[in-house]
Amino acid sequence: MAFAYHDDRLFVEDVPLADIAARFGTPCYVYSRATLERNWRAYDDAFGSRRHRVCYAVKANGNLALLNILARLGSGFDIVSRGELARCLAAGADPQHIVFSGVGKGAAEIRYALEVGIGCLNVESGAELARIESLAADCGRRAPVSLRVNPDVDPQTHPYISTGLHENKFGIPMAAAAQLYEQAARSPHLAVRGIACHIGSQLTSLVPFVDAIGRVMELVHALAGRGIRLQRIDVGGGLGITYRDEAPPAIAEYVRAVSDAVGRDYELVTEPGRSIVANAGLLLTTVEYLKATPVKNFAIVDAAMTELIRPALYQAWHDVLPVERTDSAEVRRYELVGPVCETGDFLANGRDLALAEGSRLALMDAGAYGFAMASNYNARPRPPEVLVDGKFVHLVRAREVLEDLWAGECTLPA
Repeated sequence: MAFAYHDDRLFVEDVPLADIAARFGTPCYVYSRATLERNWRAYDDAFGSRRHRVCYAVKANGNLALLNILARLGSGFDIVSRGELARCLAAGADPQHIVFSGVGKGAAEIRYALEVGIGCLNVESGAELARIESLAADCGRRAPVSLRVNPDVDPQTHPYISTGLHENKFGIPMAAAAQLYEQAARSPHLAVRGIACHIGSQLTSLVPFVDAIGRVMELVHALAGRGIRLQRIDVGGGLGITYRDEAPPAIAEYVRAVSDAVGRDYELVTEPGRSIVANAGLLLTTVEYLKATPVKNFAIVDAAMTELIRPALYQAWHDVLPVERTDSAEVRRYELVGPVCETGDFLANGRDLALAEGSRLALMDAGAYGFAMASNYNARPRPPEVLVDGKFVHLVRAREVLEDLWAGECTLPA
């Protein structure tokens, strides 16, 4: 385990978290290189000798150091913006191993992707397909495309992270896909690579994955009957993790299920994000004040929804562990809240903790959609990010300073 107690002190790999807090201050994100690598290899190893590509979903956490580690392992990347594409290239990624997803790709984004030699553009509408075709003609290139279809499968997850139902904005309806494939196959400016599907995030059952792939493969076989033979099946990502009491399947189980559903005649692409990086990271915070009211005990900490918005946005649970365990304080039930001027600014509700002012805490499993969704609301500088590699500690993003808050702004002339 990368995060474990030794003599009542919580460590990340070989380093006490108290030392990191003292050196870099709090709030602060901390990542374990060993955990990140182990999680990615669990996918790659499970596929074995079959043709596959593990494309890490950059939206989960796009820190350059993390992307560089994954690129060294041979990872591909799933991106949803020009900025994420630029990040991957800066981190040393092979553009041929990058998949560009997302419903609203702008013309400049598509052009940039074509210029750098993107591996595949996952197309989400007929209008987008027409735009890609036009831009590819202008650039004198043949755009590699897969159509992302919407299989109308309930992923049984939070509605905000459900993407595979017919009422969601994502993907092309199955009934419309065949005609668009025929259109794409006729174009001299498009190269049809495969088909893509992604139904949501934090899925804890294999049933929705298998159901969705089954519907996709029906379309794949129907297309083959029309002379359109696809090379790759992109099954998206979405495998959940255990934050509290969820029981998601193991990565190897997931890989076996999707591989069996697709068969061995195609290259299989998967786009995991959360299940690679979530439990590789945590958020360190310090108790500023303890505030007792007639109905609740509040622990007001220096982290807030600006650092970790998942509890406020998704009612998400993150385990809260003391950085240093002690019996000098009485255990009480606390509401862990931040300094932001919102009642919704909470990090954890109803937690039994022994706290004092100055106590340091770790919010666990915060590596995914933690810093990636951080903001400067209430003019709060974003926190640093630290990567631990065994006994070595690397600052991989400096804490923002006050001047960063207004960089690019200006006042009016006198």
